[in-house]
Amino acid sequence: MTTVTSGDIRAVDLFCGVGGLTHGLVQGGIDVVAGIDLDGLCRYPYEENNSPAVFIEHDIKTYPGTSISKLMRNARFTLLSGCAPCQPFSTYSQSSRKQKNNSDWELVASFARLIQEVRPHFVTMENVPQVEQHPVFQGFLKALDGYHVEWSILNCSHLGIPQTRRRLVLLASKLGAEGLSLSPSIGKAPTVHDTISCLPQLEAGNVDESDSLHVACKLSKLNLKRIRASRPGGTWRDWNPSLRAQCHRKNSGGTFPSVYGRMEWNKPAPTITTQCFGYGNGRFGHPEQDRAITLREAAMLQTFPRDYRFVKKGEQIRISTLGRLIGNAVPVKLGKSIAETFLKHVHLMDKAR
Repeated sequence: MTTVTSGDIRAVDLFCGVGGLTHGLVQGGIDVVAGIDLDGLCRYPYEENNSPAVFIEHDIKTYPGTSISKLMRNARFTLLSGCAPCQPFSTYSQSSRKQKNNSDWELVASFARLIQEVRPHFVTMENVPQVEQHPVFQGFLKALDGYHVEWSILNCSHLGIPQTRRRLVLLASKLGAEGLSLSPSIGKAPTVHDTISCLPQLEAGNVDESDSLHVACKLSKLNLKRIRASRPGGTWRDWNPSLRAQCHRKNSGGTFPSVYGRMEWNKPAPTITTQCFGYGNGRFGHPEQDRAITLREAAMLQTFPRDYRFVKKGEQIRISTLGRLIGNAVPVKLGKSIAETFLKHVHLMDKAR
């Protein structure tokens, strides 16, 4: 029996973004050699925090499988990982979704193409739960012919991530089935308090002098009144009617109760989205302070380390851009759980030989 060790699995991360999945895979013992993404803004955070992994700026739709095979050559085992962007199930109108569907789903199909060209030992994909309802998912599964495949829809809080984020997570292996499933963590899920209460207090519109990512958006006078009238876990229905938005005064505005909401200290956060820096965009109000969460708080709720660097020192912070990059990231701890599962799987399959 050959003992599996850290680095036995060499990986390339597709749609790598700022490196959430890569960072977790590395923490879990996988050798990630490269991340590929079309968005050049991801280069600095990806390489700064995940060296010696390199960032390759390229469209996955036209990236050749032969180039990926070269990156992973001479490895005992190989892994192709990724989270294809999931815009088809964002908050766009239904008509917009129909217009965008074809181009968006091409990214999942491109992932499937690369699996067939590279034929790595292992594959992992993370995506929104709704992807299972789309024909492209069946096409993706067909690309995994010859693999043992496990997939399920997980609540990230069950893996020790301080969010109620639900995601479809797929693991596939050429080696077999033994140990190929993510195990929920034991114990109570981490809370918002566990994760961000250590950060300095901050007023809306201000930035922490020691950490430029700990920056809170300004609030209008009206929104300042609204957040002061909000309680953790409550809704805008708790406000004096004079504070309610016009759309919420109509019968059609009775839905979306979680907008303009505060998080709760003693529970996991809601799903961190690309708009998490805005108080009116969801339950993104700080539990105590009269502001929305900061970019650093959002990143920590995505389980990025507190010192993860997203911009060069002295570089201007663009809140909407970084919010998008952080919200689109795979939680680091999910990547670590995936890595640990694959290493355990290899160990068990080795042991069975």
